Amino acid sequence: MNRRVFAMVTLVVTLSALFAGCAGQGAQTETIKIGLQAPLTGDYAAEGQWAKQSVEVAAELINARGGVLGKQIEIVVADDASNPKDSALAAQKLIAQGLQEVIASYGSSVTAPAADLYDANKVVSVGYGCTAVRLTMDKQRPYFFRTAGRDDTQSEFFVKFATEVLNAKRIAIMHDNQDYGKGVADDAMRFLQPYIDSGQVEVVYFDAITPGESDYSAVISQLKELKPDVWFFTAYYAEAALLLKQAREAGLTTIFVGNNSVPTPEFEKIAGVDAIKGSIHLNEPMPQFLDFPESHEFLNAYRAKYNELPGSIWAVYAADALNALAAAIEKAGSTDPDQVANAMRTMTDARGITGPLLFTERGDRKDIPYYAYIYNDQGVLELYSGQ
Repeated sequence: MNRRVFAMVTLVVTLSALFAGCAGQGAQTETIKIGLQAPLTGDYAAEGQWAKQSVEVAAELINARGGVLGKQIEIVVADDASNPKDSALAAQKLIAQGLQEVIASYGSSVTAPAADLYDANKVVSVGYGCTAVRLTMDKQRPYFFRTAGRDDTQSEFFVKFATEVLNAKRIAIMHDNQDYGKGVADDAMRFLQPYIDSGQVEVVYFDAITPGESDYSAVISQLKELKPDVWFFTAYYAEAALLLKQAREAGLTTIFVGNNSVPTPEFEKIAGVDAIKGSIHLNEPMPQFLDFPESHEFLNAYRAKYNELPGSIWAVYAADALNALAAAIEKAGSTDPDQVANAMRTMTDARGITGPLLFTERGDRKDIPYYAYIYNDQGVLELYSGQ
C-alpha cells in the first residue's frame, strides 16, 4: 500500500470513528419531551409555579433512575394563564411542537378546551387539578386522563363527614357560580337529599358569592342570623380566606369546612392564623401525611431544592401525572399515543407520590380516598382526629 492510499484509508477510518462518536453522543442526549400546561400567570400563578417545580423535581428523580426507555425526560412548559382562551392557545403551542404526551391543567373550565384539542390531535393529556365530573362523563375523550379525583367523590365525603362526624343539623353551602364551586355544591345537595327528606338535616343556606369582592359583610351577617352548624365553602382559596377572616372578626364561630382548593399557603397568608385555626378542609391524600416510599422520596427532593413543601396538592398531582405517563410509556415500550393511552388504562402496578396510579376506561383515577384536615392553634395543617 503506497503512502497516498494509506493516508486516505486512515482519513476514512478517522472520519468514520468521529461520525460514529457524534452519533453516539446524539443518542445519549436524545430525550422524551413531555408538555406541561400550567397557569404561570394570572390569578392562579402560584398554582402554576408549584406545578412546574413539582413536575421538574419528579422528572429529575425519573432521570436519576435512568429515565424512560433509556432516554431522559425533558419538560416543555406552556402558560395558559388559567383561562379557557389561553388554555386553547397553550395546547396549540404544545401540539405544534409535536409532543405526544402532555400534563394539563389546573381548573376544570380551563382544562376542557385543551383536552378537546389534545384529543382531536391524538395527544395523551393528563389533568392534575381538574375535578368536574363532566370532563369524563359528558363526552368521550379517549386520550384524556386525570390524577385528581372527581367532585362527586368529595361531595359525598363531605355529607358523610358533616352528618356522621360533625353531627350537623343545619348546613350552609356557599359556592361562586363557577364550574368547580357550583359543581361541588350541587353534588353536595344531591348527596344530602336523603337526609333532608328524612328530616335529619336542613340546608339553611345555598347560594353564591361574587368572586373578587373585598367586602363580604352582607353574606356574613346573613349566616350569623341563620346559625348553621357547618358552613361548607366550595370555591377557591382567595375568597375563602377573606370570607373566613371577616367572619371571625364579625364573631361568626360556625365550623368552617373548605373544599380541596382552599388549604394553601396563600389562604393561610391572607386569612391569618387567628382566622384559620380550627377550620376544617377536605382533600385527597396529601403526601406529607402519607407513608409511601415515593412520597418520602419526592418530598425530600422538593424540600432539598426549594427549602419548603409544595404549596398545593394539585402540584403534587401534576408530578404524579408525569409519573403515570412515564410508567405508561415504559409499559407501552413507545411514546405512540394509542399505545400509551392503552397502557394508562391497563396499568396494574404503577405507583406515584399519592399512591397507586390506576385509571378507569374513561380516564378517571381509581380508588382515590378523601380525608379531613384541620388547622391547629399554630395555624399548621394536620389530619383531623375528631378531638
